[in-house]
Amino acid sequence: MNSSSNLIDALFIFVLAGFIGFEVIRRVSPLLHTPLMSLTNALDAIAVVGAIVLVGEHKSQLAAIFGFIAVVAATSNIVGGFLITDRMLKMFGKRKPEKKEAAQ
Repeated sequence: MNSSSNLIDALFIFVLAGFIGFEVIRRVSPLLHTPLMSLTNALDAIAVVGAIVLVGEHKSQLAAIFGFIAVVAATSNIVGGFLITDRMLKMFGKRKPEKKEAAQ
């Protein structure tokens, strides 16, 4: 009974954190999205470390599977975040002058 109670508590916290995170991100000004992406990448790096620790403990097969899924999800989120941040920063870079076409 204690194990199922802990699982329900953990799922409740997970769902609550998801809703709160969604609402916080949704209300962020567009000007702050690049710094927010950098912060999110840092938080995902912490999640990857935690997931690796979870997989390494081998407490149960289910924990190892969830840990592996967490490692893959957080790593893909980090890579995607860096790609998006890089693309956004390139928008603010210096543009190359366009070649003028010969007048006819």
